[in-house]
Amino acid sequence: MTTEQLETELVPDETETVSSTQSLSCSIVDYRRENGRTYHRYKDGKYNLPNDGLEAERLNLQHHLFLLTFDDSLGLAPPNKAKSEVKRVLDLGTGTGIWAMDFGDEHPEAHPTFVPPNVEFFIDDTDEEWNHSAPFDYIHSRMMTSSIGNWPDYLKKIYDNLNPGGYVELQEADLFLSSDDATLHPTQPLPYCLKLMVYGWDRERVLLFLVDVRRELNDTGIHAYWPVYSIYARKPKV
Repeated sequence: MTTEQLETELVPDETETVSSTQSLSCSIVDYRRENGRTYHRYKDGKYNLPNDGLEAERLNLQHHLFLLTFDDSLGLAPPNKAKSEVKRVLDLGTGTGIWAMDFGDEHPEAHPTFVPPNVEFFIDDTDEEWNHSAPFDYIHSRMMTSSIGNWPDYLKKIYDNLNPGGYVELQEADLFLSSDDATLHPTQPLPYCLKLMVYGWDRERVLLFLVDVRRELNDTGIHAYWPVYSIYARKPKV
């Protein structure tokens, strides 16, 4: 999770910052390794995607694809427009932080204190209780489809942490590929690969199967796409 412009008085002093960073290095950065990839140790097993350099590249590419989809906009909700004057913004499931950093650069009205210069990152579990110092003007949530165990509870937390008149935007994509011209069938390797975790295949069998997946990814005769959704809403002012 990422917050834009935390309150100054709640930012730890220099000594506390060093201590906090050292604690982070020892406990959370002790990543679990599996099949040549690294995974979060924090709440081990709850988040099923890696956190290494390859995953960072994928997340940054995913961010670029969203920009292309939204005509170079970070979102469709009104806070993304120029001169929107939002002060506090929360980016849930921030990944590499690229969305939050881009938003901070586009909205200098979120008072500068940190890098880049108005963004601060912290690690937490969205399924647990939220303890923010103040509500937000805009909460952004993207590609959290497989990360939320209780969506009604998640949306209630978002609502409770919005200022009156504040906005929430959910950007999600269907996990399963679609095709309108029958060039992609459910039994082909490309859509089938999303189901591999439940079959318990060994590493060698998965790697062999991925040869066909990569071939289909490069096959221009397959006209496949992921439907993308942007849903935003505003909390009543009164």
